[in-house]
Amino acid sequence: MLPEFQMGLRNTADSERAYYFILRGNDLLCARDRRLPEPIAQQKWRDSALGRLPAFNFGSYRGLPCFAVNFEAEEPVPEDMEWTGLRHLLVDEHEKLFTLAGRARQILEFNLANRHCGKCGQATVAHERDIARLCGSCGHVMYPQISPCMIVLVTRGEELLLARSTRFPNAMYSTLAGFVEPGETIEQAVHREVAEEVGLQIAAPVYFGSQSWPFPHQLMIGFHAEYTSGEIHIDDDEIVDARWWHYRDLPLTPTSAAMSGMLIRDYVQRISTER
Repeated sequence: MLPEFQMGLRNTADSERAYYFILRGNDLLCARDRRLPEPIAQQKWRDSALGRLPAFNFGSYRGLPCFAVNFEAEEPVPEDMEWTGLRHLLVDEHEKLFTLAGRARQILEFNLANRHCGKCGQATVAHERDIARLCGSCGHVMYPQISPCMIVLVTRGEELLLARSTRFPNAMYSTLAGFVEPGETIEQAVHREVAEEVGLQIAAPVYFGSQSWPFPHQLMIGFHAEYTSGEIHIDDDEIVDARWWHYRDLPLTPTSAAMSGMLIRDYVQRISTER
Protein backbone atom coordinates (compact mmCIF):
# COMPACT_ATOMS: atom_id res chain seq x y z
CA MET A 1 0.00 0.00 0.00
CA LEU A 2 1.12 3.59 -0.62
CA PRO A 3 2.99 5.27 2.26
CA GLU A 4 0.66 8.31 2.03
CA PHE A 5 -2.38 6.07 2.51
CA GLN A 6 -3.73 5.18 5.94
CA MET A 7 -6.12 2.26 6.35
CA GLY A 8 -9.08 2.33 8.71
CA LEU A 9 -11.86 4.79 9.34
CA ARG A 10 -11.39 8.35 10.49
CA ASN A 11 -13.78 11.07 11.58
CA THR A 12 -14.66 12.45 8.16
CA ALA A 13 -16.35 15.47 9.72
CA ASP A 14 -12.90 16.76 10.72
CA SER A 15 -11.94 17.25 7.06
CA GLU A 16 -13.41 19.91 4.83
CA ARG A 17 -12.28 18.08 1.69
CA ALA A 18 -12.17 14.44 0.61
CA TYR A 19 -11.21 12.16 -2.28
CA TYR A 20 -14.05 10.44 -4.15
CA PHE A 21 -13.45 7.35 -6.30
CA ILE A 22 -16.50 6.80 -8.50
CA LEU A 23 -16.88 3.21 -9.69
CA ARG A 24 -19.24 1.31 -11.95
CA GLY A 25 -18.32 -2.33 -11.63
CA ASN A 26 -14.65 -2.62 -12.62
CA ASP A 27 -14.65 0.81 -14.29
CA LEU A 28 -13.39 4.00 -12.66
CA LEU A 29 -14.55 7.48 -13.60
CA CYS A 30 -11.33 9.45 -13.95
CA ALA A 31 -9.65 12.25 -15.86
CA ARG A 32 -8.70 11.44 -19.45
CA ASP A 33 -5.02 11.65 -18.53
CA ARG A 34 -5.73 9.21 -15.66
CA ARG A 35 -4.27 11.41 -12.98
CA LEU A 36 -5.36 11.06 -9.37
CA PRO A 37 -8.68 12.77 -8.61
CA GLU A 38 -8.46 16.14 -6.92
CA PRO A 39 -9.95 16.38 -3.42
CA ILE A 40 -13.17 18.37 -3.34
CA ALA A 41 -15.20 20.00 -0.58
CA GLN A 42 -17.45 17.47 1.11
CA GLN A 43 -20.34 19.94 1.23
CA LYS A 44 -19.98 20.59 -2.51
CA TRP A 45 -20.12 16.82 -3.09
CA ARG A 46 -23.22 16.40 -0.94
CA ASP A 47 -24.96 19.22 -2.80
CA SER A 48 -24.14 17.75 -6.23
CA ALA A 49 -26.20 15.24 -8.21
CA LEU A 50 -23.67 12.55 -7.32
CA GLY A 51 -24.00 13.26 -3.61
CA ARG A 52 -27.01 10.95 -3.32
CA LEU A 53 -25.04 7.90 -4.50
CA PRO A 54 -23.88 5.28 -1.95
CA ALA A 55 -20.40 6.21 -0.67
CA PHE A 56 -18.17 4.29 1.74
CA ASN A 57 -15.10 5.55 3.59
CA PHE A 58 -12.11 3.24 3.00
CA GLY A 59 -9.20 5.13 4.56
CA SER A 60 -7.33 8.38 4.09
CA TYR A 61 -4.79 9.63 1.55
CA ARG A 62 -2.46 12.51 2.37
CA GLY A 63 -4.53 13.20 5.49
CA LEU A 64 -7.89 13.42 3.70
CA PRO A 65 -10.67 10.81 3.81
CA CYS A 66 -11.27 8.61 0.77
CA PHE A 67 -14.71 7.45 -0.34
CA ALA A 68 -15.69 4.66 -2.72
CA VAL A 69 -18.81 5.70 -4.63
CA ASN A 70 -21.18 3.29 -6.36
CA PHE A 71 -22.35 4.88 -9.62
CA GLU A 72 -25.90 3.66 -10.23
CA ALA A 73 -27.25 6.53 -12.30
CA GLU A 74 -27.33 7.10 -16.04
CA GLU A 75 -26.25 10.69 -15.73
CA PRO A 76 -23.75 12.07 -18.28
CA VAL A 77 -20.15 12.37 -17.14
CA PRO A 78 -18.10 15.58 -17.43
CA GLU A 79 -16.41 16.12 -20.80
CA ASP A 80 -12.92 15.96 -19.31
CA MET A 81 -13.59 12.57 -17.68
CA GLU A 82 -14.17 9.02 -18.91
CA TRP A 83 -14.81 5.49 -17.71
CA THR A 84 -11.58 3.49 -17.53
CA GLY A 85 -11.25 -0.20 -16.72
CA LEU A 86 -9.08 -0.82 -13.66
CA ARG A 87 -6.95 -3.26 -15.65
CA HIS A 88 -5.99 -0.40 -17.98
CA LEU A 89 -4.32 1.31 -15.02
CA LEU A 90 -1.88 -1.58 -14.60
CA VAL A 91 1.09 0.40 -15.83
CA ASP A 92 3.80 2.04 -13.77
CA GLU A 93 2.75 5.65 -14.28
CA HIS A 94 -0.75 4.88 -12.96
CA GLU A 95 0.32 2.70 -10.01
CA LYS A 96 -1.02 5.08 -7.35
CA LEU A 97 -4.40 5.40 -9.04
CA PHE A 98 -4.68 1.62 -9.50
CA THR A 99 -3.75 0.98 -5.85
CA LEU A 100 -6.28 3.44 -4.44
CA ALA A 101 -9.04 2.60 -6.91
CA GLY A 102 -8.42 -1.11 -6.36
CA ARG A 103 -8.93 -0.76 -2.62
CA ALA A 104 -12.02 1.37 -3.25
CA ARG A 105 -13.37 -1.34 -5.55
CA GLN A 106 -12.91 -4.05 -2.92
CA ILE A 107 -14.48 -2.05 -0.08
CA LEU A 108 -17.37 -1.05 -2.32
CA GLU A 109 -17.98 -4.65 -3.39
CA PHE A 110 -17.89 -5.78 0.25
CA ASN A 111 -20.49 -3.22 1.34
CA LEU A 112 -22.83 -3.90 -1.57
CA ALA A 113 -22.61 -7.69 -1.16
CA ASN A 114 -23.30 -7.58 2.58
CA ARG A 115 -26.30 -5.29 2.83
CA HIS A 116 -28.12 -8.16 4.55
CA CYS A 117 -26.90 -10.42 7.34
CA GLY A 118 -25.69 -13.84 6.26
CA LYS A 119 -27.01 -15.36 9.50
CA CYS A 120 -30.49 -13.92 9.99
CA GLY A 121 -31.17 -12.08 6.73
CA GLN A 122 -31.88 -8.69 8.29
CA ALA A 123 -30.48 -5.42 6.96
CA THR A 124 -26.97 -4.39 8.03
CA VAL A 125 -25.40 -0.99 8.62
CA ALA A 126 -21.85 0.29 8.33
CA HIS A 127 -19.81 -0.26 11.50
CA GLU A 128 -18.99 2.95 13.38
CA ARG A 129 -15.32 2.13 14.12
CA ASP A 130 -14.21 -0.50 11.62
CA ILE A 131 -14.53 -1.18 7.92
CA ALA A 132 -17.25 -3.75 8.54
CA ARG A 133 -21.01 -4.34 8.41
CA LEU A 134 -23.09 -4.78 11.56
CA CYS A 135 -26.41 -6.56 11.87
CA GLY A 136 -28.59 -4.65 14.31
CA SER A 137 -30.84 -7.67 14.74
CA CYS A 138 -28.47 -10.48 15.77
CA GLY A 139 -25.24 -8.51 16.32
CA HIS A 140 -23.26 -10.39 13.67
CA VAL A 141 -20.27 -8.40 12.36
CA MET A 142 -18.98 -8.96 8.82
CA TYR A 143 -15.49 -7.93 7.70
CA PRO A 144 -14.05 -7.76 4.16
CA GLN A 145 -12.88 -11.19 3.02
CA ILE A 146 -9.70 -11.74 1.00
CA SER A 147 -9.33 -14.75 -1.30
CA PRO A 148 -5.71 -16.03 -1.30
CA CYS A 149 -4.59 -17.15 -4.73
CA MET A 150 -1.25 -18.75 -5.60
CA ILE A 151 0.53 -17.88 -8.83
CA VAL A 152 3.66 -19.76 -9.89
CA LEU A 153 6.27 -19.70 -12.65
CA VAL A 154 7.53 -23.23 -13.28
CA THR A 155 10.96 -23.37 -14.93
CA ARG A 156 13.26 -25.99 -16.41
CA GLY A 157 16.72 -24.59 -17.00
CA GLU A 158 16.38 -21.99 -19.76
CA GLU A 159 12.71 -22.84 -20.33
CA LEU A 160 9.58 -21.35 -18.78
CA LEU A 161 6.25 -23.15 -18.55
CA LEU A 162 3.55 -20.80 -19.80
CA ALA A 163 -0.11 -21.55 -20.43
CA ARG A 164 -2.96 -19.98 -22.33
CA SER A 165 -6.21 -19.76 -20.36
CA THR A 166 -9.69 -20.03 -21.83
CA ARG A 167 -10.29 -16.56 -20.32
CA PHE A 168 -7.54 -14.79 -22.27
CA PRO A 169 -8.95 -12.59 -25.07
CA ASN A 170 -5.89 -12.91 -27.32
CA ALA A 171 -2.80 -15.04 -27.86
CA MET A 172 -1.37 -14.23 -24.44
CA TYR A 173 0.40 -16.86 -22.35
CA SER A 174 0.93 -16.57 -18.62
CA THR A 175 1.93 -18.37 -15.44
CA LEU A 176 -0.28 -20.86 -13.59
CA ALA A 177 -2.62 -19.62 -10.86
CA GLY A 178 -5.37 -20.91 -8.62
CA PHE A 179 -7.24 -20.37 -5.36
CA VAL A 180 -6.19 -21.85 -2.04
CA GLU A 181 -8.73 -24.39 -0.78
CA PRO A 182 -9.99 -24.49 2.85
CA GLY A 183 -7.57 -26.39 5.09
CA GLU A 184 -4.74 -26.09 2.57
CA THR A 185 -1.42 -24.28 2.90
CA ILE A 186 -0.30 -21.96 0.12
CA GLU A 187 2.57 -24.35 -0.73
CA GLN A 188 0.18 -27.29 -0.99
CA ALA A 189 -2.00 -25.23 -3.30
CA VAL A 190 0.97 -24.58 -5.60
CA HIS A 191 1.75 -28.30 -5.93
CA ARG A 192 -1.92 -29.21 -6.40
CA GLU A 193 -2.68 -26.58 -9.03
CA VAL A 194 0.41 -27.42 -11.10
CA ALA A 195 -0.50 -31.11 -11.03
CA GLU A 196 -4.17 -30.45 -11.84
CA GLU A 197 -3.64 -27.91 -14.62
CA VAL A 198 -0.63 -29.36 -16.45
CA GLY A 199 0.14 -32.74 -14.84
CA LEU A 200 3.67 -31.85 -13.69
CA GLN A 201 5.56 -32.31 -10.44
CA ILE A 202 7.71 -29.52 -9.00
CA ALA A 203 10.31 -28.93 -6.30
CA ALA A 204 9.51 -26.85 -3.23
CA PRO A 205 8.12 -23.47 -4.36
CA VAL A 206 10.16 -20.37 -3.50
CA TYR A 207 8.24 -17.28 -2.38
CA PHE A 208 8.62 -14.23 -4.64
CA GLY A 209 6.08 -11.59 -3.58
CA SER A 210 2.40 -10.68 -3.38
CA GLN A 211 -0.03 -8.30 -5.04
CA SER A 212 -3.52 -7.11 -4.22
CA TRP A 213 -5.82 -7.99 -7.12
CA PRO A 214 -9.25 -6.30 -6.88
CA PHE A 215 -11.17 -8.57 -9.29
CA PRO A 216 -12.96 -8.73 -6.97
CA HIS A 217 -10.86 -9.43 -3.84
CA GLN A 218 -7.86 -11.71 -4.46
CA LEU A 219 -4.42 -11.60 -2.89
CA MET A 220 -1.99 -12.97 -5.48
CA ILE A 221 0.92 -14.79 -3.79
CA GLY A 222 3.76 -15.40 -6.24
CA PHE A 223 6.27 -18.26 -6.35
CA HIS A 224 9.08 -19.65 -8.47
CA ALA A 225 9.28 -23.45 -8.74
CA GLU A 226 11.59 -25.84 -10.57
CA TYR A 227 10.22 -28.69 -12.66
CA THR A 228 11.09 -32.19 -11.42
CA SER A 229 9.08 -34.71 -13.47
CA GLY A 230 6.08 -35.44 -15.68
CA GLU A 231 4.72 -34.69 -19.14
CA ILE A 232 2.35 -31.83 -19.90
CA HIS A 233 -1.31 -32.86 -19.81
CA ILE A 234 -3.60 -29.83 -19.74
CA ASP A 235 -6.88 -29.38 -17.93
CA ASP A 236 -9.20 -28.66 -20.86
CA ASP A 237 -11.71 -26.83 -18.64
CA GLU A 238 -9.29 -24.02 -17.80
CA ILE A 239 -6.36 -24.21 -20.23
CA VAL A 240 -6.29 -24.44 -24.02
CA ASP A 241 -2.51 -24.77 -24.36
CA ALA A 242 0.60 -25.10 -22.19
CA ARG A 243 4.19 -25.53 -23.33
CA TRP A 244 7.83 -24.85 -22.54
CA TRP A 245 9.21 -21.60 -23.93
CA HIS A 246 12.88 -20.64 -24.17
CA TYR A 247 13.54 -17.42 -22.28
CA ARG A 248 14.84 -15.77 -25.48
CA ASP A 249 11.73 -16.69 -27.48
CA LEU A 250 8.70 -15.91 -25.32
CA PRO A 251 5.13 -15.35 -26.56
CA LEU A 252 2.96 -12.37 -25.62
CA THR A 253 2.92 -12.23 -21.80
CA PRO A 254 1.38 -9.92 -19.15
CA THR A 255 3.11 -6.65 -18.33
CA SER A 256 5.38 -6.35 -15.31
CA ALA A 257 2.59 -4.47 -13.51
CA ALA A 258 0.87 -7.82 -12.89
CA MET A 259 2.34 -10.54 -10.65
CA SER A 260 2.60 -12.97 -13.57
CA GLY A 261 4.66 -10.46 -15.55
CA MET A 262 6.84 -9.74 -12.52
CA LEU A 263 7.64 -13.44 -12.13
CA ILE A 264 8.49 -13.88 -15.80
CA ARG A 265 10.70 -10.81 -16.02
CA ASP A 266 12.47 -11.61 -12.77
CA TYR A 267 13.43 -15.07 -14.00
CA VAL A 268 14.45 -13.88 -17.47
CA GLN A 269 16.63 -11.16 -15.97
CA ARG A 270 18.34 -13.56 -13.58
CA ILE A 271 18.99 -16.30 -16.14
CA SER A 272 20.21 -13.75 -18.70
CA THR A 273 22.74 -12.47 -16.18
CA GLU A 274 23.92 -16.00 -15.38
CA ARG A 275 24.46 -16.79 -19.06
